[in-house]
Amino acid sequence: MRSWLPFEWIVALRFLREGRLQTLFISGGVAIGVAVIVFMSALLSGLQGNLVRRVLSAQAHIQLLPPKDVARALGPPPGLAPGAVEGAIVQTPLQRTQSIDQWQALVAQIAAMPDVQVVSPTAAGPALAVRGDASRALSLTGIVPELYFRIVDLPDKLVRGSARLGNGDVFIGTELAADLGLAVGDKLRLSGSKGATATLIVTGLLDLGNKGANQRAAYVALHTAQSLLGLAGGASGIDVTVQDVYAAERIAQRITRLTGVQADSWIATNAQFFSAVQAQKTSNTTIRLFVALSVAFGIASVLVVSVVQKSREIGILRAMGIRRGQVLRVFLLQGGLLGLAGSVGGCALGAGGLLLWQHVAVNADGTPLFPLSIEPALLGTALLLATLTGLLAALAPALRAARLDPAVAIRG
Repeated sequence: MRSWLPFEWIVALRFLREGRLQTLFISGGVAIGVAVIVFMSALLSGLQGNLVRRVLSAQAHIQLLPPKDVARALGPPPGLAPGAVEGAIVQTPLQRTQSIDQWQALVAQIAAMPDVQVVSPTAAGPALAVRGDASRALSLTGIVPELYFRIVDLPDKLVRGSARLGNGDVFIGTELAADLGLAVGDKLRLSGSKGATATLIVTGLLDLGNKGANQRAAYVALHTAQSLLGLAGGASGIDVTVQDVYAAERIAQRITRLTGVQADSWIATNAQFFSAVQAQKTSNTTIRLFVALSVAFGIASVLVVSVVQKSREIGILRAMGIRRGQVLRVFLLQGGLLGLAGSVGGCALGAGGLLLWQHVAVNADGTPLFPLSIEPALLGTALLLATLTGLLAALAPALRAARLDPAVAIRG
């Protein structure tokens, strides 16, 4: 026998080998459990990442907005009798397109924060697109291309045209282009809400993935939007991206405390979606917990049976001078080895299932539904947790075996 192995290892391996069928079944059960955990974890992580990417592909992680005009109390109506009491009439004002105060200093301050990646000023507001006798209301956004393209990848959404966006250029949605009969290179006249007009050249047609957005969206250079919207060098918003998208709400609150400007994170503006993502993560954790419990109970039940079956051998070993601690380690080793062997097979099964999924679940063009990655950290964690689960599951049977009285065990 393997004389170079410690005594506990020799006995543990012999017990596992003698109960081959039990060892095979429990290792297979552990492998299936680990495969489910690996497959579900990677699948749900890929699905969640894909959903978050789709949500954030058209918006910033954090957006700073100018203060809203507040309601004001009006005086009593004319003709009120002397001495009469009349409550104040509160009228909610119309919200105007206005600039964030000292936005250049804010951009520099936010860009210096350690968790922030990109800061881009924008000027957004309503406008009217006119071509011949046809006109369409649209949502105009003025951007700094070299900054904004790092937040929202507009060049990737171009279906025709180029990514050039100078002071005389405009990007429009494909539906708006179809409504007005526009193509790349055509001229389009835009009118702002305060009467300013500009004739621009269509340099790109965008597919934003939403019909409504394609009917209303228009992007121009920041200076062009400032002129059309009457902002005179102002910025109606500041878009921010951060390193950790799930920390966006915490960073937005910190920006508000430091600057006093309202900062809305994508988590706050997509509260229902974020709740669904959190519910998905909770479901994934619950599934893994129950699978781990089933694996633990399976290992424990097999080792309990092994203690009963091997009680005479354990008694003989104890009578020969084997210590309780050595008997304890024998059964702990069995649990750990069962968990390790099953987890190795489970990781292989899970990885194979993920590769098969990527080839089976595809879009109409043959590309995967969403990207999946088999992370070494996930496999390593699964190996470690399954081995620890095996050790913990073996603890009760091991303690029972260590407490066996040698004389009683030999008599059976």
